[in-house]
Amino acid sequence: MTKVIVGKKEGHIVSVDCKGHSGYAPEGEDIVCAALSAVVQTAVLGVLRVAGAKADYRTDEDKGSLKLTIKEADEEKRRECDIILETMLLGVKDLQKGFSAFIKLEVKDDVY
Repeated sequence: MTKVIVGKKEGHIVSVDCKGHSGYAPEGEDIVCAALSAVVQTAVLGVLRVAGAKADYRTDEDKGSLKLTIKEADEEKRRECDIILETMLLGVKDLQKGFSAFIKLEVKDDVY
C-alpha cells in the first residue's frame, strides 16, 4: 500500500510525502503506482519549475518514497503552488477512492 501524507499549514499545502509500493500488480505493470506517481511527480515539477518555489525534494525508488517540502515562496509563488498542489490533492483523492485497498491518504493540518 502507498501512504500519501499531505501536510498543510495555515490552509496551504506545504508538504507531500508518499511511502511504499501500492502492491496492485508486479513492478512495471502496476497501473495504480504509475497513475499516482504521475499525478504527484507532475505536481512536484509544477512547484519547482513553474512556480519556482524553494523546496526540498527527495525520492528513493527502492523504498517507493517521494517527499516534497516547500521551504519558501513569496505571495505569487505561494498562490501558484496552492493551485498546483490542490489540483494534485484532487487527483490523489480520486485515485484513492477507486483504489482504496492500495492507497491511503492522510491530510494533516498545521504541520511544523
